[in-house]
Amino acid sequence: MKNMASMMKQAQQMQKNMQNLQAELEKYEITGTAAGGSVSVTMTCKHKVTALKINPDVVDADDVETLEDLITVAFNDAAEKVETYVNTEVSKVTGGMSIPGLG
Repeated sequence: MKNMASMMKQAQQMQKNMQNLQAELEKYEITGTAAGGSVSVTMTCKHKVTALKINPDVVDADDVETLEDLITVAFNDAAEKVETYVNTEVSKVTGGMSIPGLG
């Protein structure tokens, strides 16, 4: 019986820690870049883009496709960094347990 109570207490603590982490992830920002930082995308760990910066030197009205590609690369870089960060933080909270939908 003591074991069950201890497990319930641990589960409640983990749930509280996950709620705190979810709140942190809404605010924590990560930046992805392309072309050596000429294009950068900043997003929260909930994938909300908060900033897009483009160095005027990479803007060419005759070559919009390259700029579109750079933005895509920067966005994907940020998204990959977010995924890595979220998985690391969730693993800390869950003690390495894999819980579907959390990371």
